[in-house]
Amino acid sequence: MKYEANTPQEYIDQLPEDRQSVIQQLRDVIKKHLPEGFEEGINYNMIGYYVPHSLYPDGYHCDPKLPLPFMNIASQKNSVNLYHSGIYANPEIHDWFVSEYPKHCKRKLDMGKSCIRFKKLDDIPYELIGELCSKITVEDWIATYEKNVKR
Repeated sequence: MKYEANTPQEYIDQLPEDRQSVIQQLRDVIKKHLPEGFEEGINYNMIGYYVPHSLYPDGYHCDPKLPLPFMNIASQKNSVNLYHSGIYANPEIHDWFVSEYPKHCKRKLDMGKSCIRFKKLDDIPYELIGELCSKITVEDWIATYEKNVKR
């Protein structure tokens, strides 16, 4: 579902009650574990974490007016989703996450290229997500982005 919001709290306030606490808990875990330098805000109509223009003036190659995206959380119709660009861009991070996931969740991993879908809200591996957040610094993400994006 698409929510129009200017701040993460505005986004959360629009959610159905059962989703508000889940998204807030994800937000808290991400903010606690995400390395310094990333900023939180709204991008792509989701709560986003990105490299600000002050650290990466070139911005996102698809639209340089946007900061370099890294991670988003969203409440969709049938799931809560975590979008993590590092899983898509870094095979080591991807493989680590896929191998660790079964140790934290009893349900099968539902994952696309960078999207992890949680259809059962009581089975979100917050501790694992916190660890995932801590694995890539802003500098690492910029280097990975520049290595993989052909301008």
